[in-house]
Amino acid sequence: MELQVTNSPFNQEQVELLNRLLPTLTGTQRIWLGGYLAAVGGAAVAPSAVVPAQAEALVNASPVSKEVTVLFGSQTGNGHGLAKKTAKKLEEQGFQVTISSMGDFKPNNLKKVQNLLILVSTHGEGEPPDNALAFHEFLHSKRAPQLESLRFSVLALGDTSYEFFCQTGKDFDKRLEELGAKRIAPRVDCDVDYDGPAAEWMKSVLEALGEGSSAPAAAIGAGAAVAGGTESEYSRTNPFQAEVLENLNLNGRGSQRETRHIELSLEGSNLQYEPGDSLGIYPENDPRLVDDLIEAMGWKANELVPVKNSGDRPLREALLHHFEITVLTKPLLEQAASLRSGNGLKALLEAGREQELKTYIAERDVLDLVQDYSLKGVPAGEFVSILRKMPARLYSIASSPKANPDEVHVTVRTVRYEAHGRSRYGVCSVQLAERVSQGDTLPVYIQHNSNFKLPESPDTPIIMIGPGTGVAPFRAFLGERQETGAEGKSWLFYGDQHFSTDFLYQVEWQRWLKEGVLTRMDVAFSRDTDKKVYVQHRMLEKSRELYEWIKEGACVYVCGDEKKMAHDVHAALATILEQEGGLSPEEAAEYLIRMQQQKRYQRDVY
Repeated sequence: MELQVTNSPFNQEQVELLNRLLPTLTGTQRIWLGGYLAAVGGAAVAPSAVVPAQAEALVNASPVSKEVTVLFGSQTGNGHGLAKKTAKKLEEQGFQVTISSMGDFKPNNLKKVQNLLILVSTHGEGEPPDNALAFHEFLHSKRAPQLESLRFSVLALGDTSYEFFCQTGKDFDKRLEELGAKRIAPRVDCDVDYDGPAAEWMKSVLEALGEGSSAPAAAIGAGAAVAGGTESEYSRTNPFQAEVLENLNLNGRGSQRETRHIELSLEGSNLQYEPGDSLGIYPENDPRLVDDLIEAMGWKANELVPVKNSGDRPLREALLHHFEITVLTKPLLEQAASLRSGNGLKALLEAGREQELKTYIAERDVLDLVQDYSLKGVPAGEFVSILRKMPARLYSIASSPKANPDEVHVTVRTVRYEAHGRSRYGVCSVQLAERVSQGDTLPVYIQHNSNFKLPESPDTPIIMIGPGTGVAPFRAFLGERQETGAEGKSWLFYGDQHFSTDFLYQVEWQRWLKEGVLTRMDVAFSRDTDKKVYVQHRMLEKSRELYEWIKEGACVYVCGDEKKMAHDVHAALATILEQEGGLSPEEAAEYLIRMQQQKRYQRDVY
């Protein structure tokens, strides 16, 4: 390859400079330069438009890689959904995109990646989601390679009501930098209302990756058809108003608990879901709390306040439908402290008082905050500007779409308790229990969750562990298996307080046992015996049979409380592998990690 003045848009001096530099180029750089010269040669470009310094910079510049790897770590599906949107936007810009769950990605391939985008949520108290555990461990181990040629950016998803907000994203961001990687764009940490920050992050990443790129620019955000049908117009940002078909209390008379079975119509929405997905419901705040807050602050219910994307709304309506007022977070307290000085709130936020702050935030709400720290008198418009947008509440879907076409069912335990001298109410659960009747509508959307799905083969045995409302998705699993005629064995572990009043969906389980859809069932009713018995105790009692099922290739599913139950069940599984399989504690832990990677151990915990 040699340039001549006669067949190029450059003058003699520029051509000589380029010819001196040509032998130093790699094959890829020569191809890239050839494409560039063909482009400028075919355009009306004056020779003086390219000076020797620009030509040298052009030749020395490394071509921008058009390959991007998008990795997501997601527990409930938010990270996965955003990863798919990011990949779609990149492809529209001409990039070649590889998208993968962290659990499916081979860490040893990291050295081959040039552009890496990580979208990851933080689970529990600063822990990686299940499908990010192995990748997180690898990256923080001595086996992690140096990554000087890697460019990356991190989108972290979290919830500011948790102490370790976006910790997993922060971990990845820090570790990749330590390994020598360079940022494409700064990390962005998202709260529960993540749409705006995530869109800004995507924009900054696209702009950074697009610099120097010759890819044709496509319109960002263009619509796309979904394989097998048209995408529904309803989503997290545009919920569907679903009619309530049924609203029943599943608990018997005398129970200390109230659990609602809600059936909703999806007719006309084109919303599609699979067993294992969740339903998002946008609730309204309890009118009693809203009215008490308005009174405590000396506001007027009908005064107008600004609501993002909705213009000015009457204060009471805004507090009922648009703002979260039942959860306190550290960022909220920091902003509230700036509204009124001399009330002691800034002192609570000082270094060294972290435990005191954590204790105060627990089980208190915005009404407590304004009363305890004398915020009365702050104008309503100014105050609502610091409040978070009302987040949707996610519930595991309790129905099979094949068994219940155009319907979706959820199982919701009503939350009521006393704390700090006042009655407290679960925002969505009490609304469903007290203020939602048949024929009413609720704003809903489908939250897809690829991390909690039935096995591909209908012959694969399944073990389901779901105490309380954690049993909801297993009602969906068995309904689906009945409709599809799946032959695989199934085993359900269920627990609650009392057999006589708290055996949720008892008639359905018994019918499925009789019909053979459910192979076996073990129950634990903790308050019916002198010594409390939980699902993990039943598992240990059946350790030999459970181990045999696992060795046969059974998939294990756990749904319910993350803070205690899920940890106890995990420990029970490890104990079973040690006792029945002769494994060491380290080997049992590795066995469970491999099961997670193989999608044979899946959890929907909250």
